[in-house]
Amino acid sequence: QVQLVESGGGLVQPGGSLRLSCAASGFTFSNYAMSWYRQAPGKEREFIAAISSAGLTTNYADSVKDRFTISRDNAKNTVYLQMNNLKPEDTAVYYCNALAQYGNWFRSRIGSWGQGTQVTVSS
Repeated sequence: QVQLVESGGGLVQPGGSLRLSCAASGFTFSNYAMSWYRQAPGKEREFIAAISSAGLTTNYADSVKDRFTISRDNAKNTVYLQMNNLKPEDTAVYYCNALAQYGNWFRSRIGSWGQGTQVTVSS
């Protein structure tokens, strides 16, 4: 059973940084691409970043490019999202998932949506 547990969210001032973690279990982590998403109140869930199974390829949404960095540690079955220069519009619940097909950010996810981790950017 695929399990994904997000953590690391919190309240941060604009311009600040956070690092999110996603601990995965129930599947062979190193065989799957991993991805991050977010959902702000009243908005649809959006894709923000992905990393290939070996960590050699990454993709980012334009809204977070050059500010967020996705990485993974296959030995720890964990994917990370380093978020720098945070803006109020980054406020959302952040989720991770595993992908059966790199590039197919929503339809190829293999896990259910977890509880996510709340990120609030406010002064």
